Amino acid sequence: MQNMLRLSAAQGHENYLVCGVPAGDIPVLDCIDRDRCRFVLFDGPDLAFPIPGMSDVMPYPSTVFGKLTEEQLLAYQQAFTGKILQAAREFSPDVIHSHHLWLVTAITRRILPDIPMVTSCHSTDLRQFIECEHLRPQVYEDCRKIERILALSKDQSQMIQSLYQVDDHRIDIVGAGFNQEIFNWGPKEALPIQLLYAGKLSFAKGVDWLLRACRQVAALPVHLHLAGSGGGHEAEVCRALAEELAIQVTFHGNLSQPQLAALMRNAHIFILPSFYEGLPLVLLEALASGCRIITTKLPGSHELLKNVRPDLVQFVNLPPLQTVDRPSPEHWHSLEAQLAEAIRHMVNLARIPPAPAASEAGELKAFHTWEMVFSRVMTNYRQALSA
Repeated sequence: MQNMLRLSAAQGHENYLVCGVPAGDIPVLDCIDRDRCRFVLFDGPDLAFPIPGMSDVMPYPSTVFGKLTEEQLLAYQQAFTGKILQAAREFSPDVIHSHHLWLVTAITRRILPDIPMVTSCHSTDLRQFIECEHLRPQVYEDCRKIERILALSKDQSQMIQSLYQVDDHRIDIVGAGFNQEIFNWGPKEALPIQLLYAGKLSFAKGVDWLLRACRQVAALPVHLHLAGSGGGHEAEVCRALAEELAIQVTFHGNLSQPQLAALMRNAHIFILPSFYEGLPLVLLEALASGCRIITTKLPGSHELLKNVRPDLVQFVNLPPLQTVDRPSPEHWHSLEAQLAEAIRHMVNLARIPPAPAASEAGELKAFHTWEMVFSRVMTNYRQALSA
């Protein structure tokens, strides 16, 4: 969002931001003036509960959408309605760009029906739609009235069409961007082979699966780095599993983008064992940093990396999932064996020169610059205005 605001301002457009934040962590943004922001404050004066996360496990105190009470949902809707109407009166927007096909987008469409609207889908919103059946009536009809919907990938576009019954001509695949000035190629040390995961310490991201698979690679000269944080039972399980491993494991916690980029430049292999993703740009960031990739064969991941050389990318096939982001227990043994074998294979490749070259991600990088993404978004603004 901040990159989009920067590029929009650089092209002479005026922006106004409405979003929800924890009352104790109001952001200081360099991409927009404070007087052009309206924040809904959670755990504070506007709403008395923690901010609901688009994923059920977040790396900060959060509420689960599916567990909100009727009173909390009503308060949530009233708080956002007030801030959105206030912003509309002050700013008189020509077009509204919302994020997530979910509650706030539906509220905005309902209370400002005459202002053209563009919405970015991020996949976690589709997951909430699937999981929270009781909330579907509050979003379905209003989200179907949005002029333009921005999808990350072809698979996501098809999911939007299926779940919301939206015609495909109103959906555009714009992708997502990454910062090439930060994430770039770097030389690797010979040994040990550095393995890296970046993301939340959660079961949906497959971190516990990765750690269990690492039991089977104890003889390899590897060092596993986990960048990101998590809370509650799932993070505790991940830390306990890591303590049992014979290989070296380092928890880095939350990192800034430059800090993560530095870690990626040193890493030989990036592992994303997630069970649910949209278009995981972290894979492109890792590839641009000279990493080989191990990832689950999710539609977005495969769409992003399908044309990359097979010695640089290893896909792990998933069985049918029991829930939207978790396999059935009977598949765990084979999954752990598959992931362990993928790690062995990629470690063997990483030990043999030459390392991946800086040019490997060339065409992918060109499509996913923020400038190119914003250009595609601008086209959708114009289409929404002329609809």
